[in-house]
Amino acid sequence: MSRTADIDFTFQAPVTASLIVRALSEAGWSPAEPRGISYAIQDEDGDLDWSSAPPETLGQIIGALDSPEREQQSIGVSVYHPGAETGGLLLLFPGRREASFTPSINRRSHTVAEEMTDLSWYLEQMLAPLFKIGLLGYTAQDMAD
Repeated sequence: MSRTADIDFTFQAPVTASLIVRALSEAGWSPAEPRGISYAIQDEDGDLDWSSAPPETLGQIIGALDSPEREQQSIGVSVYHPGAETGGLLLLFPGRREASFTPSINRRSHTVAEEMTDLSWYLEQMLAPLFKIGLLGYTAQDMAD
């Protein structure tokens, strides 16, 4: 049996990948994971097309993700917390008022139930910086598939 854990965020106003990455970086997060920068842009078929690039291309990647022609497409970027050696996928949806984070890089297990994700740790690390940029609310779940 597998599990799916994610945190869905809702913002008061549209946000950009640049704004979220900058806010999370103040709390120790980085778009550069151990293998570089992973990012995604929705293709014509509605699928996310994931790519990787070296960290020095971050400005170009964020520029492409935030370009006006992408506003009605889903986009994604991995975020990583080097101090905690964990991270995951951050997706932004059309309209940019909703985003979702899925712990997927060295996922932190809950201390009481190791098969479950320690979503409270991720929330503790993300809520304050996201609240500063207009976070309205969140929904967190960890479910068996």
